[in-house]
Amino acid sequence: MMPIKKILLHIVSVMLFSVLVQTTAMAQRQIKEYSIKDGKMYITLGAKINEASLDSFINQFNLYDLDLKHFVKSGGSMDSLIKLNWKLEIKNNQVLVISKKLLGADNITNPADKISITEDQLALRFPVTSNNIHYGFNRFKNKAAFAVHDSLVTFFTPSYKNAKQVVLSGSFNNWQTDALFMTRVDSGWIATLKLIPGKYWYKFIEDGNWHTDPENLLVENDGLGNNNSVYYKPNFIFKSTAFPNAKKIFVAGSFNEWRPNELQLIKTNIGWLLPLYLADGTYTYRYIVDGNWQADPENNKKILNEFNDYNSLIEMGSQYKIKLDGYINADKVMLVGSFNNWRENELPMNKTATGWELNYSLGKGNYEYTFKIDNKWLDKSSTASNSKFINKPDGALHFNLIIGANYTFHLKGFANAKNIFLAGDFNSWSPNGFAMKKIGDEWVFDVYLTKGKHLYKFVVDNKWILDPGNKLWEQNEERTGNSIFWMEK
Repeated sequence: MMPIKKILLHIVSVMLFSVLVQTTAMAQRQIKEYSIKDGKMYITLGAKINEASLDSFINQFNLYDLDLKHFVKSGGSMDSLIKLNWKLEIKNNQVLVISKKLLGADNITNPADKISITEDQLALRFPVTSNNIHYGFNRFKNKAAFAVHDSLVTFFTPSYKNAKQVVLSGSFNNWQTDALFMTRVDSGWIATLKLIPGKYWYKFIEDGNWHTDPENLLVENDGLGNNNSVYYKPNFIFKSTAFPNAKKIFVAGSFNEWRPNELQLIKTNIGWLLPLYLADGTYTYRYIVDGNWQADPENNKKILNEFNDYNSLIEMGSQYKIKLDGYINADKVMLVGSFNNWRENELPMNKTATGWELNYSLGKGNYEYTFKIDNKWLDKSSTASNSKFINKPDGALHFNLIIGANYTFHLKGFANAKNIFLAGDFNSWSPNGFAMKKIGDEWVFDVYLTKGKHLYKFVVDNKWILDPGNKLWEQNEERTGNSIFWMEK
């Protein structure tokens, strides 16, 4: 019998669709969906799905134990599937749908049961903190965010005053149901725990019933039909006492793509405040005071922007020294990279006796960068001893900076290839940014990957190919496919 855990590990992080949609909307032949609804797993396949699409689907979800090829070819024969407790839901000339109970319906609201059984599988879907976000802020209806004292956070709910017992459960304790019993106080229920900065998912269990936080406006669906409340443990506070007469103050910056009306500071008796979570890195920002944009007058760290004005600067985490040897006769060298959205006039480097350098705060990740020397770019064919310059940045020589590398991609063979590049969602699909190195009979490249699913391909002498050593892949909009890798640690 096919283990449910095995199926769940491969489906929790993909986009799932509603299963029992109208069959009139399913006229296309290559229908293939794996979804969960009302405590059941559903497989939906087009009656005329071709073998290549079916193979891709089986690979994607690791469904080798199910004889889906015979099921489709026979037009819906359930011979082997019935033995594995699958049930035929829909059978017509357009679509075939089968289902199987996931768990007992009485316990289906428990996120831990819906997602997986083991700690490792649960951590893959809900890590203790998310490592793939730049920022996050809390929004509650009728109260301030949870009280924070150093590393301690006090979760509070004014609801469930008639409850006998309330338990706090979330990603921070692997969704345990008996680990964090909340304490009744005169205004509701509280529980205090130690958290590092980051993003968390949680729920309250009131007398055995699971609830999202009714006071929390931040709710996310886990892809399995289950909503969870979201909390960000802050590690930074925007604060200002410079505008006592202002009516409204917002902050916008590179961390939120300069959205002007998203992050509003709160007026308090000690000034304007906004606590939030910021991942390690370097960010620029400005305040919007009653509609007027301006730099933070209380922050001395500023850099020039494209409007010949200044943006205020935040540096989080460790600093890395980026160097360019030589060019000591140049008047100006600018550092330009993916970490500052390729802004050409934002990061002037400092001249040294042997070249140029700049200390820059960055978090774990994969970065590309280049240099602009006296308003001209280093040409791709440049070397340290034979520098050439161009006027257009798209032909500039790029360098890699990989911080916290935790995985190595391998490609065997292709001994006669002139160059091979790695491209994927981890480097914005840059076709010539990550040049692989030939070692022995294979090509390799080290990268930093966040937990979860990643898509990638290799570019061999300008030709994009799937990873021949990886059977796991999925179709893309160009119908050329992308290889899939799951980062679990």
